[in-house]
Amino acid sequence: MNSEEKNIILEARNLSVGYSTKDADSVIAEAVNFSILKGELVGLVGANGIGKSTLLRTLTGMQNALDGTIFLNGRNLNEYSSFQLATHLSVVLTEAPASKNLSVLEMISLGRQPYTNWIGTLSEEDKKAINFALEATETTTLAHRKCYELSDGQMQRVAIARALAQDTPIIILDEPTTHLDIYHRAYVLKLLKKLASETQKTILFSTHEIDLAIQLTDKLLVMATNATYFDDPCKLIEAGRFDSLFPKETIDFDGKTGRFKIKN
Repeated sequence: MNSEEKNIILEARNLSVGYSTKDADSVIAEAVNFSILKGELVGLVGANGIGKSTLLRTLTGMQNALDGTIFLNGRNLNEYSSFQLATHLSVVLTEAPASKNLSVLEMISLGRQPYTNWIGTLSEEDKKAINFALEATETTTLAHRKCYELSDGQMQRVAIARALAQDTPIIILDEPTTHLDIYHRAYVLKLLKKLASETQKTILFSTHEIDLAIQLTDKLLVMATNATYFDDPCKLIEAGRFDSLFPKETIDFDGKTGRFKIKN
């Protein structure tokens, strides 16, 4: 086993995702293969409705795979209990939190639930993890504000801080830049890049910001209509993997600039 194989933290082999019914399986994506390394920032991109959220839900154990295998730290995902999963990966979804009446500090503290005792008392280690999350996401000054008082950009940083406080080796985010303006979209993705680099956590996120993802990620998982591709952005560009993601009569990908352009 070489050094890269030792650093594989999340892997999919011949994975098929979708939904099962009594009559048949509805396959959304199949033959999905990738190996993500420790400390990598990986973007999941593709057209609207292609199945990005379904794939992420399957990778986190929130829904079953139709076929294939997911490995987390070399172990079949199906072998993990819910408690074990909560100490290995944290998830940030697009849905608003259940209660925005909590303070920012209270919301971030929820990330420590897998480790606290039955009455939820925070240990010194818990407090240290929470303080680190506050500082890393620049939310310390927001700690005592109510979540309902925050802007979308601030709330997204709080959600990331909560995942950081959970202190798992993998963080998975579904559309973390939804509802944000261009500045805050770039800010959030740069923050994820910084966190992956400085903490060596593996971060996988889905996004519609393909141009930004090409610039910032270590690897990209591209979901096309009939195939899924995984590689570093430059190699994907060279292979023309972005050329047919969208109808060419409206938008075209410029391989020289790594950006999409609207056709006049």
